[in-house]
Amino acid sequence: MGYQLTWRLIAAGHEVTLLNRGTHPDPFGGRVSRLRADRTRKEFFTVLAGREFDAAVDFAAFQRADAEGVVKALEGRVGHYVLISTGQVYLVRADPPAPAREEDYDGPLMAEPPPGHPDRGDWEYGMGKRACEDVLAAAWNERRFPSTRVRIPIVNGERDHLRRLEGYVWRILDNGPLLVPDGGGARVRQVYSGAVVSTLLRVLGDRDTFGQAYNVCQHETPTLAELLVMLADLVGAAASLVGVSATEMENAGLDPIAASPFSTRWKSFLDPGRAQRELGFVHPPLRLYLDKVVTSLLTTWSNEAPASYGQRPREIELARALQDRQ
Repeated sequence: MGYQLTWRLIAAGHEVTLLNRGTHPDPFGGRVSRLRADRTRKEFFTVLAGREFDAAVDFAAFQRADAEGVVKALEGRVGHYVLISTGQVYLVRADPPAPAREEDYDGPLMAEPPPGHPDRGDWEYGMGKRACEDVLAAAWNERRFPSTRVRIPIVNGERDHLRRLEGYVWRILDNGPLLVPDGGGARVRQVYSGAVVSTLLRVLGDRDTFGQAYNVCQHETPTLAELLVMLADLVGAAASLVGVSATEMENAGLDPIAASPFSTRWKSFLDPGRAQRELGFVHPPLRLYLDKVVTSLLTTWSNEAPASYGQRPREIELARALQDRQ
């Protein structure tokens, strides 16, 4: 999303500054200014000292100290700060609401999973984002630090470094059956990266969003099975879906989430109503944006398979054994 946002800001004639550690090249050349810093070190404050910005968008705040550092570094010197948050702020609730609305943020939280527990990483991510949001909410209420929080679910886009949708495409293209935990009957509500970027561009110039949080996601709620059938159709194939329990997969030595990343229970299901009413948010149709992502994948194909694809031969073996039983 950061790439898309940067290009669109450049195209609109804005002066853009990127702050990162400089560990990866970017294609922007002399079109942007660059600041190099690790936000967890003192250099973060040094490079920002004395600088003022009309707006800042933060894609990489994950824990309380990150948000506290932003408020300390930019207070009085930024016109609008926008945090990219997550729907997992709702999933760490003791009784997660679905669909989750912005007013569902408050409430009892789930017990902390012990170290090494399978849910530990996702719990830490959701709690870290909540801590960031709490810092910003307090900074707005107490000192009017101008911020907006944008909460998003699983993102599908042309540059997904997690390669989740791409993993399904690899499996469709090899013509083997797709293992779908629990039959793929759970409904999913995700978001297209371009829709998030369009929302950010709209929010940056809107003072009425200060202190607020917005869920940004698609309105459509297909089942996972319906999503995979649509994806296969866009590729030009017929999807062969085989329902399986997570336990059966684990007993076969398979990682269910590696085979089907959209089957994780740590996927938020958001209500975008507030963004629709207050921001005029309109998400592109599911089939339209999936077609864009698939087209990009097929025209910029990587010969290096996603890491999750390494277990694919065993997935096919299990799927065919299950088919033989039917």
